[in-house]
Amino acid sequence: MLTNIKDLATKLAPRLIEIRRHLHSHPELSGAEYQTAAFVAGVLSSSGLHVQEGVGKTGVVGELNGTGSDNRILAIRTDMDALPIQERTGLDFASRTSGVMHACGHDVHTTVGLGTAMVLSQLAEELPGKVRFLFQPAEEIAQGASWMVKDGAMSDVSAILGLHVFPSIPGGSIGLRYGALTAAADDLEITIVGESGHGARPHEATDAIWIASQVITTLQQAISRTQNPLRPVVLSIGQINGGRAPNIIADKVELKGTVRSLHPETRANLPTWIETIVANVCNSYGAKFEVNYRQGVPSVQNDYMLTQLLQSSAEEAWGCERVQVLPEPSLGAEDFSVYLDYAPGSMFRLGVGFKERTANYPLHHPLFEVDESAIITGVVTMAYTACKFWNLT
Repeated sequence: MLTNIKDLATKLAPRLIEIRRHLHSHPELSGAEYQTAAFVAGVLSSSGLHVQEGVGKTGVVGELNGTGSDNRILAIRTDMDALPIQERTGLDFASRTSGVMHACGHDVHTTVGLGTAMVLSQLAEELPGKVRFLFQPAEEIAQGASWMVKDGAMSDVSAILGLHVFPSIPGGSIGLRYGALTAAADDLEITIVGESGHGARPHEATDAIWIASQVITTLQQAISRTQNPLRPVVLSIGQINGGRAPNIIADKVELKGTVRSLHPETRANLPTWIETIVANVCNSYGAKFEVNYRQGVPSVQNDYMLTQLLQSSAEEAWGCERVQVLPEPSLGAEDFSVYLDYAPGSMFRLGVGFKERTANYPLHHPLFEVDESAIITGVVTMAYTACKFWNLT
């Protein structure tokens, strides 16, 4: 089976490079992946899959039926959206849409998903069960997975696999992680209300800007002394709005930020912990406050057995030297985690770094590039893992 998969993938390689470059040249933002979805649906249909369009607004679902009697469904998820970034790579196939770029590798993800579908469609008679391919929109705004789930994309799914490009490891290598792969990402808004006054007479006012600075400082200090250092929390304030003039003490300040965590227990306690600190600071200086904590996507927690299956499949395909267990999770977020509320799953990292470079540009950078040889690595790894899935008991 592995030999057949590698042979099929190798034959498809020129077509897959062509697909990736087409997608890269025509990026679309979250929720507006209309041309991408139509292109994906066309490729899936031509490969003999049953295709549904408009799932999760602009998402596409392709189903491949095996010939066996195993009723378990394996889902394979890839995301399709691009970022609002002006590309500066100078590539011949660079983005043709001003201010929009596939700077997170979703063009590669989509290509690997299509390649996997194309390979497995030629091996359908050897598949014991059904494979459902989820081509998801709007990952960058952490909405697409929920849209897909709402439209039934995870109905009867037994397990789900996904991947994400990783420029920190060489092209053609695979990175795996048992347990936490990415962080939960929550939104935080804090409003502090004081009393306005003349800048020359601060004692007659309640300075919301100064109190806001105390809130920010206290939150950062409290993380290091009240949170378990083995269960990291990152709280970053990215926006501060307040004040009307240089000589008027501000009566209102709004803070907006993001909160990242890896452990569900820690995450559950964060809203109360933050509000208590804000209350203590504001009450000390006579200010009123409001804390709005909104939970976003949870942490991706990779299933042990599925991760083990990915590891064994990748090692059989490429050798142990090209497969590594990543020592640390990322504090970035991934809405792949939403699917894990409905079925166990695992996401792996696909190395896309150029071996000859001392450093590769990171994700979300206008000069981000990928080693395209990684596409075949991703296709073979995903297809072979899918074929072995039904051996799990």
